[in-house]
Amino acid sequence: MNQASTRFALIALALAIPSPALAQEAEKPAITPYADIRYRLELVDQDGLPEDATASTIRVRAGIRTAEFHGLSAVLEGEAIVRAGPRDFNDTVNGRTAFPVVADPSDVLLNQAFVRWRPDAAIEAVAGRQAVNLDNQRWFGSVGWRQNDQTLDAARVTFRPVKSATVDYLYSWRVNRVFGPDSPQGIWHDTDIHGVRGSYAIAGLGTVSAYGYWFDIPAAAASSSQTVGARMVGEQALGQGVKLLYAGEYARQKDHAANPQDFALDYLMLEPGIALRGFSVKAGLERLEGNGSAALQTPLATLHAFNGWADKFLVTPANGLRDLYLDAGYRFGGGPLKGLALRAMWHDFNSTLGSVDYGSEWNAQASYPIDQRVTALVKFAHYDASAFATDTTKAWFSLEAKF
Repeated sequence: MNQASTRFALIALALAIPSPALAQEAEKPAITPYADIRYRLELVDQDGLPEDATASTIRVRAGIRTAEFHGLSAVLEGEAIVRAGPRDFNDTVNGRTAFPVVADPSDVLLNQAFVRWRPDAAIEAVAGRQAVNLDNQRWFGSVGWRQNDQTLDAARVTFRPVKSATVDYLYSWRVNRVFGPDSPQGIWHDTDIHGVRGSYAIAGLGTVSAYGYWFDIPAAAASSSQTVGARMVGEQALGQGVKLLYAGEYARQKDHAANPQDFALDYLMLEPGIALRGFSVKAGLERLEGNGSAALQTPLATLHAFNGWADKFLVTPANGLRDLYLDAGYRFGGGPLKGLALRAMWHDFNSTLGSVDYGSEWNAQASYPIDQRVTALVKFAHYDASAFATDTTKAWFSLEAKF
């Protein structure tokens, strides 16, 4: 653990020490422990590699939250990731390159350690190691799908000047990536990352947000960029239980700081849909422009949530990416299957420059709450390559318990 991580841990522990004054001021316990345990089996068959991957891993995450005392509170959280089977996968640091990548290396580390100050209902400040998720996590996300979170060493201030409005400012000097500290790309040191985001909920329409993000990442200069954009998401009742769903977003990204490329590229997302009781169907278009030498990138996103679960487009190809997709789901609201959620997606991938047919992908998922604490999940992805990457099939089974 480096000096910065140690400082965060000491601050959080100091605030976690219970006191009589704290016990009198709040009805909540001075310290609330919690835990999240997840077992996952991930199977990967990827053309072009001599071996198939079988990754059986367990992630144990545990921490404490303190009650507020004069507006101050803290979180201290660690995690351990261990193999529960053979080393038949490339975890990005074990050197087993004959196998497909399953980016869940074994490790024991500090996941979060931050102090929160809330002097007023309209103001909140958080400093330390923290998971950051903004909007749909297209630009900032904690990558909750992987066993190790992506976290930021950051300071964040949130203002709520009126009931329906929020303004966020974020500054981050270090990115702790999912690959862990043993990977050469596991930590991005000395970053100069700034984010400003404002949102306003409009009754009868939805939530409109605007943002500006400036990424200076010395360890990954090609990911340094400045992005300014706007987003809207909402729904409208059409009668008899039917809802119209809609989301749209546009952004313009330019090179920034030490990025060796010179570019100005567009991002576009349109996603109309219909919901009826437990059913939902959406059609989507996402376009990340490329000019042949550089492409729009979102390096701090929860990338697994976008452009197919086979993870073939974690880095946008230089010719850009156009993802045309359908997304259908159903959640059982009653009976013995209450809570069972089913989802299926289809993607068609092309370039934005030259209209190159990259390939297509099918995704399917089922999740079921066994009880209030335990959830089971089965998930599948198949990427059918045309002119980009190789055919890849992935399957997952997981059990997650939260306490």
